Order: sequence, then C-alpha cells, then structure tokens
Amino acid sequence: MSAKKGVIAILTGGGDVPGLNPAIRAVTIRALREGYQVIGIRRGWAGMIEIIRDKKADNSNNYRTLTREIVDRAGRTGGTFLHSSRTKPSKVKKADVPEHLKDKYTDEINDLTAEVLKNLEFLGVDYLIPIGGDDTLSYGVRLYQEGVKVVAIPKTMDNDVPGTDYCIGFSTCVTRTIELTNNLRTVAGSHERFLVLEVFGRYAGFTALLPTMAGAANRCVIPEYEFDISTLAELLSEDRLKNPSRYSIALISEGAMFKGGEMVFKDRTTDAYGHAKLGGIGDLVSEELKKLSPQFNKGKTVSVVNQKLGYMVRGGDPDAIDSVVPMAFGNLALDLILKGLHGRLVVLKNGRYDNVPIEIIVSRKKLVNVAQFYNTDRYRPNFESFDMKPLFIMTSEL
Repeated sequence: MSAKKGVIAILTGGGDVPGLNPAIRAVTIRALREGYQVIGIRRGWAGMIEIIRDKKADNSNNYRTLTREIVDRAGRTGGTFLHSSRTKPSKVKKADVPEHLKDKYTDEINDLTAEVLKNLEFLGVDYLIPIGGDDTLSYGVRLYQEGVKVVAIPKTMDNDVPGTDYCIGFSTCVTRTIELTNNLRTVAGSHERFLVLEVFGRYAGFTALLPTMAGAANRCVIPEYEFDISTLAELLSEDRLKNPSRYSIALISEGAMFKGGEMVFKDRTTDAYGHAKLGGIGDLVSEELKKLSPQFNKGKTVSVVNQKLGYMVRGGDPDAIDSVVPMAFGNLALDLILKGLHGRLVVLKNGRYDNVPIEIIVSRKKLVNVAQFYNTDRYRPNFESFDMKPLFIMTSEL
C-alpha cells in the first residue's frame, strides 16, 4: 500500500462508547486532506493479530481503507463502525490464536506481538492511532516501546485513563445516567421505594459521583471507599422520609465493595486483560437494604426498585461534548503526526487540549481523590468549592 505522505492506521478497542465514530471521522478527514492514506483496523487488536500476510488473502474482516464517504456516514452515530474487542496481543489464550498461527503458538498464553509488528509492516503503516481505555492503550505503549510510531486517543466512560481530565464517552455516560435516573423516579415515587441503580466504574467512581453531584441521586458508593451497608440503609431511609414522595436514590459503582468484602463478579471467566466480568453489586445492595429497612422505618419493610443501567448509558448517539472532543482529539493526533511526533497521548488538561508522553498510561491509576471529593460519612460528593476547578470538577489529577 502506498500514499503520498504515508499510511495511518486507526483502531478502537475495549467497550464501545458514543464518540468513537466522530473521532475516527476527524482523524480520517484531516489525514486524507494532508495526503495520507487511512486504514481502519477492525475489532481492535483482534484485527491486528488475525491479518494474513498474503496480498491474495481476503483480509476484509480485519481491515479496510477509509474514505470520506465512509466516515461521514458513520461520524454522527454512536458505537464504532470499525467494531471492537478486548483482545490483548501479548496475552492470547491458546483457543483464541488465529487459525493460520495455531501451529506456531501452542502455549496456553501466547505473545503475538511479533505478528502484530509484521502485520503493521505488511500494511505499510507509518503511524498507528489506537483509541481506547487504559487496557487498550497499555498495549499501544508496548508497541511504542517496540519502535512503532503511536499516537493514542483516550476513551472510556469510566474516565480513568491517567494523564487526561477527559476521556471520550464520559459526558454521554453522565448525561444518560441522569436522564435514566430521572425517568425511574416516577416508579420509585409511585411505590414509595428505594431506587438502586448500578452504574459503570470498575476502579474509579466518577460515573457515580458526577450524576449524584448533579442531583440525580441522594447517595452513591464508589470503588475507592468500602461502604457500610447499615450506614447506607440509614442514610437512604432518612432521605426517603424527608421526601414528600417517599423515595430515595442510590447510585452503586459496579466495582464498589462492602466493608471487608470484595468486588462482585458475574462468573469466573476473564477477558484478555485478566478482568472478570463485574455485575451484581446492585442486586446485593438491594437485598440488604430491604432486610435492614425495618430498623429505620418503624418496623416496616421498604421495597426496592433495582436496575442495572449498563449498556443503556453507552448506547445511542454522542452528546455535544462527545461530538466536539473526539473531533478535537482526532485533529490533535494529526497535528502531532504532521510534526513528526509520536509516543504521545492527546489529552484535555484544565480545560485546554494538550498532549503528554504515552508512558503515563501505565505509570499509575487515575482514581477519585476521596479526601477531596467524597464525603465518607454521608456517601455523597463534597460540594465545598468549585473555584478554578475543571469542567467535570473532580476528574483532574492536580
């Protein structure tokens, strides 16, 4: 493959979020205008390991050449038209090794990075732009260390990629959470119940804190602080009795843990990054709240409306912020490439677009500053001072 200036490959990995297609569009349109050819890798890192290095082979399921017509049509929509996966090429299970490589890689866990490097060379890729969370981008760091020219774009509705105040998908997640919570108020109010909503957030509680700060819920529990269920029951009971409609609301991060407990998993299977599938903390909290409620309601049981918001907050079209920020991130990536720079992560810091060394992704975790932003006695965000805070208040690492 050849192009006037070179070839740029772009991929999306991990969970889908609204804003991915606008980012792909932004990269592609600017790159084409600057004289580059753009290749879209399908299904994230999975497409990169499944390529067959033969010009006669049918690789249409692994990559495609992108045009303005293709990205314009998809750019206004949610999800990712390039598709996604949670594949990690450096840790591929024996059963997941592509058919044409099964004779070569026979260990239970295999490192296919050598194949990825050869596939990038086969495609003639000069620059690689992965869009993803810390898992997807951590492998981008590995490729950069192997000599690939990588420019990364942060995406995750948990908003927990280090080095940036904002990740694509976060605003739409918060918007949807507020909207869906408000829709369920009528149900909780009609039946005078507790409303318990489980939201995304494996290690970071931003997706529970921000909607609660915005008034969507009375209380929230987050992964960064183990909660006492009896205290939560007492607080929600107080909130319910103060409410003329006799209901109260709690947002529960999927990674939240009972005091002295551990994360709640659906099953024992793991993805390529070693993460077990979370799910069920909302169910457990609901059961316990119902059991404990008579203690705080004159001996009478309070029933619970229990809902896992899950995919409902990551489906559909992007909101305004997740339409504008991806466009800016995509153009930032091209700015770097045009300057011959790589090994960078494009970011939003303190309200301004910037870029930082890509190694920051694997240098630390980005979590809620509990001491500053979470009231551990009241299970709700702190509201002390917004002066000179970034747009989303507690998402800055400063």
